[in-house]
Amino acid sequence: MTSLLITLQAVAGIAWSYIGAAIGAGLATVGAGIGIGKIGQGAMEGMARQPEAGGDIRSTMIIAAALVEGVAFFAVVLCLLVVLK
Repeated sequence: MTSLLITLQAVAGIAWSYIGAAIGAGLATVGAGIGIGKIGQGAMEGMARQPEAGGDIRSTMIIAAALVEGVAFFAVVLCLLVVLK
């Protein structure tokens, strides 16, 4: 119980926008990691089933991963803007 009170006292001094921004940035990066992992998994399965289409699958995978990474970067920048405002 005392550790909970100490934690609440420590958090009470921090603005809630900082905590929300940190949680948002963390969720954005975790979501991007999961998304890119799913893209890679699907690409590997597709290349295993049709090795002759490996080049097309690889290029499509890279484009999709770049788009997911761009969205995650945008989310992290928005979270940082909340902190800096």
